[in-house]
Amino acid sequence: MFSNDRLIILDADGTTIDAFRAIETTFARHGMDIGPLARFQKRRNLFKYLGGIKEMPQNLRTQFGRRTRSRVVATLTEVYREEARMFDGAEQLIRRLAAEPDVRVGIVTRNITFEPLETLTRLFERHGLEPDLLDFLVHLPLSEDKVGYFRQLLQRFEINPARAYACGDEAKDFQAAVGTGMHPFMVSYGFEDYDRLTIKHAVPAEIIARTPDELSRRVMHALGLD
Repeated sequence: MFSNDRLIILDADGTTIDAFRAIETTFARHGMDIGPLARFQKRRNLFKYLGGIKEMPQNLRTQFGRRTRSRVVATLTEVYREEARMFDGAEQLIRRLAAEPDVRVGIVTRNITFEPLETLTRLFERHGLEPDLLDFLVHLPLSEDKVGYFRQLLQRFEINPARAYACGDEAKDFQAAVGTGMHPFMVSYGFEDYDRLTIKHAVPAEIIARTPDELSRRVMHALGLD
């Protein structure tokens, strides 16, 4: 049996949080230049640079030993906790969703800072989002696929997949949503651009929001909250 609730899963980095600016700031503090967002989006999984750096530009790859990576993660953690910003409208969207008694809303993330749940909690608190506002805040390791946890959330809240939605900025987010029968919302302002999503990964253009404001409007309309 299903409940009458609806479920919406938000991604953190690149969807609700301006992670690129946080990474850019972090690299700059270590004397490195990550380049513009347009080039950043075309590098396969560059955000995972601290786990595997073979695809980084040569000028960065030569500087990344194990100790350097640890120092960069420490700086990235500090930047996230003290400076990183949510995209405009993301905080209002979360509050609006959380205010609906039949909507379960939360975040599933692969954030790579130290103690990522503590990191994100502090970031959200700076934006006025109390820890108990979300129904769930989950961190998954980079090696773990989101599909399994999406299914767990459906079972936990007894949600009909036809009444469930997932928002993300990478092809894997789209695949996880489709793989569990959820409706996907995608954005092209995060870690994969519009061309990469549509051409390489065949993500339908009709479900891609190009700005945070467009994402908010799409979500609100789909849930009948606009």
